[in-house]
Amino acid sequence: MFAIIQAAGWPIWFLLLASVIAVALIIERAIVLRRSRIVPTGLLDKVVDAYRKQGVGAQLLENLYRDSPLGRVLAAGLRSHKAPRPVMKEAIEDEGRAVTHDLERFLTTLGTIAAISPLWGLFGTIVGMIEIFGSQNPTGANPAQLAHGISIALYNAGFGILIAVPATIFFRHFRGKVESFVIEMEQQALRLVDIVHGDRN
Repeated sequence: MFAIIQAAGWPIWFLLLASVIAVALIIERAIVLRRSRIVPTGLLDKVVDAYRKQGVGAQLLENLYRDSPLGRVLAAGLRSHKAPRPVMKEAIEDEGRAVTHDLERFLTTLGTIAAISPLWGLFGTIVGMIEIFGSQNPTGANPAQLAHGISIALYNAGFGILIAVPATIFFRHFRGKVESFVIEMEQQALRLVDIVHGDRN
């Protein structure tokens, strides 16, 4: 492995760092963006049941807010349960934007790595080409320098693509998951609004 890094030249160090960051972000997002953690099954039913039995209390709101991102959105709605429907919906939308921002955390970084890695690999290729041209002299080519230049060009181009492909796949996968979670949270929050205002009528 160290021999490959040596053959790839100094541009490979950026790609190695990018790969470590990408793997760490993929693992972190895979752990965080689980359905059971973001949109727990049956949470809305529990909230509605508690609301009808004991109303809205500080303890209920605090527990709900700490429960999950969906709980944060529902708690924001319940805080405005006495307000008109548009005000309650607006409170939910405001909290929903904050939750969406939290769910998208690190995705920009992952997307940036996916976009930049092939470009840095191309830069490494250019460095290798410069090395190749530098190996030429009036008496002929320096075989060792020529081989080193080819190694730099190929290793960096290949490694840049190797990083970009999975980073792009996971970036799109996580972004799709976030979008589906946001839609589901919005639907459940609107159901809560309908239930609260239906009970008040």
